[in-house]
Order: sequence, then structure tokens, then C-alpha cells
Amino acid sequence: MAAIQAQFRQIKTFILDVDGVLTDGSVNLLASGERFRTVFIRDTYAIEQALKAGFRVGILSSSSSEGVRNWLIAMQVKDIFMGGPSDQKINAYLGYIARDGLNEAEILYMGDDLPDFSILSRPNVVSTCPADAVDEIRAVCQYVSPKSGGRGAVRDVIEQVMKAQGKWGI
Repeated sequence: MAAIQAQFRQIKTFILDVDGVLTDGSVNLLASGERFRTVFIRDTYAIEQALKAGFRVGILSSSSSEGVRNWLIAMQVKDIFMGGPSDQKINAYLGYIARDGLNEAEILYMGDDLPDFSILSRPNVVSTCPADAVDEIRAVCQYVSPKSGGRGAVRDVIEQVMKAQGKWGI
């Protein structure tokens, strides 16, 4: 645990998947064909606190939902990369870090399923996942949250990082 705490002290950017990380992976379908997702308010609070403390928060998802995008914009998340083939997430990730000159050792990435594998298995990124991530993802991650996706996993990692840096609290 001491090794991951040392890595948490270096984090400046959180990059999060949506489905299975910010949500529990469920997609509700309306008769109109519209799909909606549910997010956990404690995860939302943690993202707001991270932004207030000066951390970057990026969203990287192969799904594209205007409801999710509007929610993120309302929270003032600026780096939103949504849509595109799930097997191309790595390209969006690499483009983002190149565009903004980000150092991978200062990035915490949280994903839960196989499309996240190529990012989570990179040697310098701090790889994390929810407790209910698929086996292959849990096996490659440096930190597995005790919380499930959409039920506090995001809050857990943000709080852990901010506590390690003395930035969490009232």
C-alpha cells in the first residue's frame, strides 16, 4: 500500500471511463429509444472537489451520451472525449496526453472493461479500477477500489489521492 500511496502523491490528472466507472454499467432504455444513465452523487462531489483543488479531470468513453456530456459540462469538466470505436480508446488517450503535454506518471486512469486494457497496462500510468471490473482489468491494475462502479469507486480514488496530498477535507 505504501507504493501506491507514493504514486498517489504524484497525481495531477484523473482520467475516467463512464460506463462501469462513473455509472454501474446499466443503461436504461425509454420507449422513445433514449438511453439514460445514473451517477452516484458522492462520485460527483469528489470530482467537484478535485477540480476545485486544481486537478485536471478528463473523461474518456467510447459511448456518446448528450446527457452525460451536459452533466460533465455543468460540472465544468473541460476534457471530454466521448464516442468512437471502443478499440480506439488508446488513440484518444495518447492524443489527449500529447495535446496537453501530460506526464503519464501524474495520471490516474480508472477503467473497468477490456477497452481500457491498453491504457491501464501502460507502465507509467497509475492504473485503477472499481471492485466489479472484469477479471483481466483487476489483474493489471495497481489499485482496485473496494467500491463498485457507479457506487463510490471514483470517490474512493479521488479521496485517496487528495488525502495523500493533504488536499482532502473541510
